[in-house]
Amino acid sequence: MSQKTSKNPAPILPPATLGMLGGGQLGRFFVVAAHEMGYKVAVLDPDLNSPAGAIADQHIVAEYSDQNALDVLSQTCAAVTTEFENVPADTLAYLSKFVPVRPDASCVSIAQNRIKEKTFLRDHHIPHAPFAEVHSEADINAAPDTLFPGILKVVRFGYDGKGQARVKNAAEARAAFQSFKGETCVLEKMLALDYEVSVVLARGQDGRIACFPPAENLHTNGILDVSAVPATGSEALIQQAEILAAQIAEKMHYVGVLGVEFFVVGGELYANEMAPRPHNSGHYTIDACVTNQFEQQVRALCGLPLGDARAHSAAVMVNLLGDLWYLDDKHHSKEPNWNELFTVPNLKQHLYGKHHARAGRKMGHFTVIGSNPAEVRAAALTARAAIGIADEEAPASKGRE
Repeated sequence: MSQKTSKNPAPILPPATLGMLGGGQLGRFFVVAAHEMGYKVAVLDPDLNSPAGAIADQHIVAEYSDQNALDVLSQTCAAVTTEFENVPADTLAYLSKFVPVRPDASCVSIAQNRIKEKTFLRDHHIPHAPFAEVHSEADINAAPDTLFPGILKVVRFGYDGKGQARVKNAAEARAAFQSFKGETCVLEKMLALDYEVSVVLARGQDGRIACFPPAENLHTNGILDVSAVPATGSEALIQQAEILAAQIAEKMHYVGVLGVEFFVVGGELYANEMAPRPHNSGHYTIDACVTNQFEQQVRALCGLPLGDARAHSAAVMVNLLGDLWYLDDKHHSKEPNWNELFTVPNLKQHLYGKHHARAGRKMGHFTVIGSNPAEVRAAALTARAAIGIADEEAPASKGRE
């Protein structure tokens, strides 16, 4: 897929230093990809024990609003990117005065605010669930009955099911709004899901777009549990998901890696959320694609041609949460029995180097690859059960936050 091309500045080449805002696992994978390509990386993250900071060439331990730290980053780096959408847009705008920042502040500001995100989808005719802005209880009282049952979501900083509540009626919505301390929210109609798919793509400075094969996702307690490629669905539906995701990237004039989640309802696609960064459901690309999502992030940031996003294998990715470290004792952690995974052929394990485990925290993932999708899925789910993860299957009709 390609769009208009224009004259772009010369690419940034190794051994230049690249800047990463955020030090979690997505940043860590970026550091790995950048190092393999010959770049150096400076990470800015307030956590002294951040996984990305631990392997970066430089770890600037500071808040994202610390102007002195931002000045150091801008003086050190040839370009800057981010690993999560909650870095303040003002930080990105400030850095862009001195170095290229991709994606830019305007794109990130859309993705980090649910009202801006939903409004963007509506204004650009991307199918999405009906919604209403909620600034006060009066907005809930004025909401049409057709939005119930619904999901009330805080506008900022909600992720992995946090800051969200399922509400059957206006009374429950008011109670949830009060529990969120009156923070601005969106009220979104709950859809009866067939399943969810996500598209991870990269868009370069020349407008070219490379889509990774869409993944089918299953969630537990609002946290991504399993992603499978190829996804269920007709070829036409999968192609439409790629087209819609590309339209979103084009309308934003996006440069970088973008993740877009879609609900499939009655065979129709509805855009749910977008992430201006690599996506958890795209981790399978590390082991199953010619170019993975983190190398694409480096390429887009540096103005290099995008790599081939084609999958060479079927894949199933399974998240490893901190709960695994507490299977036998809720108060004392112990290392999971990794031998249950290492004995599975074609299973690739990735642990993120986080300082300590806690329930619901993403500590790592594994991916099973192979030529037969059914066999890959069976092997992944068998390994998942063997390591101690409960069955992920849940009625799709319950919907998802």
